[in-house]
Amino acid sequence: MRTRRRLITFVVTIQSVLFLSHFLLYQTWTFSPPGSDPPASLWIKPVLGLLSVSFISASLLAFRYTNAALRIFYRAAAVWLGLLTFLFTAAVISWIVFGVTLLAGVNINFHRTVELLFAAAVVAGLYGVFNASWTRITRTTVRLANLPAAWRGRKAALISDVHLGHVRNGGFLRRMVAKILLEEPDAIFIAGDLYDGTAIDAGRAAEPLNQLTAPQGVYFVAGNHEQFGDDSKYLGAIAAAGVRVLRDEKIEVDGLQIIGVPYRNAAQGWRFASVLEGVCLDRDRASILLTHAPDHPEIAEAAGVSLQLSGHTHLGQFIPWSWMARRIYRQFVYGLSRIGKMQVFTSSGAGTWGPPLRLGSNPEIVMLKFE
Repeated sequence: MRTRRRLITFVVTIQSVLFLSHFLLYQTWTFSPPGSDPPASLWIKPVLGLLSVSFISASLLAFRYTNAALRIFYRAAAVWLGLLTFLFTAAVISWIVFGVTLLAGVNINFHRTVELLFAAAVVAGLYGVFNASWTRITRTTVRLANLPAAWRGRKAALISDVHLGHVRNGGFLRRMVAKILLEEPDAIFIAGDLYDGTAIDAGRAAEPLNQLTAPQGVYFVAGNHEQFGDDSKYLGAIAAAGVRVLRDEKIEVDGLQIIGVPYRNAAQGWRFASVLEGVCLDRDRASILLTHAPDHPEIAEAAGVSLQLSGHTHLGQFIPWSWMARRIYRQFVYGLSRIGKMQVFTSSGAGTWGPPLRLGSNPEIVMLKFE
């Protein structure tokens, strides 16, 4: 009952924000200063009314059903949600320009200003859709103290946040697998959120992982989207595809310690510390921690981890959320950083959540070279 109340409160809050955002768009488009002709607006109100409820409606359906028609509806609603961010920003800028020019005694064509800014917003949004589908290979070299001789010069692929669901499916994963295999990595790390958490045939979506092989193994740790509820169907499908699922454990591969802590146990500091203490990490040998989010790097560093590999942040996906992500995660929001003796690499992820847009961040597969 408590969970249901929280869900209802969340949905009502988000829908209220969406109503207000669309109301601002309507007021901005239909506003006509004294002495100017009002723009045609008969079609604006019903269209914006439908669009304002599209994403919440599509999301609620997507968590229970999956079919071709719903996937099209969800994708369209998700793209609109991304465009809404840019259009909202354009509307705010329009009113700022209007206010400044009014105070300065300068007459401008308000509606023409709105048209230009809205057009720029749409172009930015469409570029974001294109950019989100263009996955890059990011290369970086990591120097680890006490790295076993067998691992010197080896390469590992890191991929996270694929978000298989109603926007990206098995076809997208097949393309990611092909890109990874072309790099011939010695090991492959999947840092969570392979699934989006919406209704999906988990086994069928994971089938491309059957082709994903590496001499030193392929490893997965659960993210928050796998652990919204019971994660067994997701983890079972991934394991059935031949990927080693790490659950609060340490394994050793040619002298390198590899630890995996799923999101649920890594999100709470005390539990994270307890898990790391329980795996009996040898501080005098190199180690890699695979955990979904860079939430508590100070705890991993205190436990003696050499390198933490994470995702989760998406680098905010697109402006202005990318600015907010930087404020929350600071130096750990993206790329290679250091805290004490430990290094952290946070990937921006390969897929998207919600709006399939990226502006100010790029989708990626990371290739790590160890020295």
